[in-house]
Amino acid sequence: MGVLDYVELPAQSVRAQKHFYSSVFGWDFTSYGENYAAHEHGPRQFALNGTREHQAEAPLPVVRVDDIAAAVEAVREAGGTITLDVFDFPGGKRFHFTDPEGQAMAVYQPASD
Repeated sequence: MGVLDYVELPAQSVRAQKHFYSSVFGWDFTSYGENYAAHEHGPRQFALNGTREHQAEAPLPVVRVDDIAAAVEAVREAGGTITLDVFDFPGGKRFHFTDPEGQAMAVYQPASD
């Protein structure tokens, strides 16, 4: 069975995007040159690709958090834009945002048992 374990987003400025995601989620990155960096901790990996040559269209990655209100605030404080306010769905609560370069992502907080 396949398990999603890596999401890669194209980036105009890998440095700026590393700062944004570090500010929002506390992620640290390993740089592989100036144009590529990866967050490699945990069960999933996330990378920023600024190489231009091998960039793909970005999917909508979904990030799990413990405190959705704190995540909304962190996105705003780091310069992101909330594109869909927090809403309930069968698995909990979720919102969508774009980062400073316009990449779309979603964040969810699982429902309590």
